Amino acid sequence: MSDWVALLRGVNVGGITIRSADLVDVFRGLGLTNVRTVLASGNVLFDSANPETELKARIESALEERFGYDAWILLRTPAEIGRVIDEFPFEITPDRQPYAIFCLDGATREELLADAASLDATTDPVAGGSGLIYWSPAAGSSTDTTFARAIARKSYRARTTNRNLRTLQKIIA
Repeated sequence: MSDWVALLRGVNVGGITIRSADLVDVFRGLGLTNVRTVLASGNVLFDSANPETELKARIESALEERFGYDAWILLRTPAEIGRVIDEFPFEITPDRQPYAIFCLDGATREELLADAASLDATTDPVAGGSGLIYWSPAAGSSTDTTFARAIARKSYRARTTNRNLRTLQKIIA
């Protein structure tokens, strides 16, 4: 059995509201075991012996069918989430918000890094990671910096999902 973490894109934001109990029902209905959610922001832990590509397709299809939205998820193992946390390249302080921006593919990651290349690193510290981007904006500014506006573009909505490092720590706790 493999332990998996499903990171759902856009759940409980932007008009897509899904209760944790309903989310658990969908995953259990797919025959997945030890299903549990973390916070109300689209984080589901579960066990399955099925391969990642099969799981992703089945879960996205079930979410679309049950909740009527264009579902997109990322699957990671708890060990992979642990590495994301461990490799955060910026100092974690109370006045900053530590984010990991998971990208659907390498092209998305490269586009975002190109967008960040000309930014002021003091205001918008951005660094590439393995399949993701790290970002550490000042607390309270995660929606109004230049990079915040870039990642909020419609073209990135279906290709990225963001998590605060504190959320990731709770996922693997």
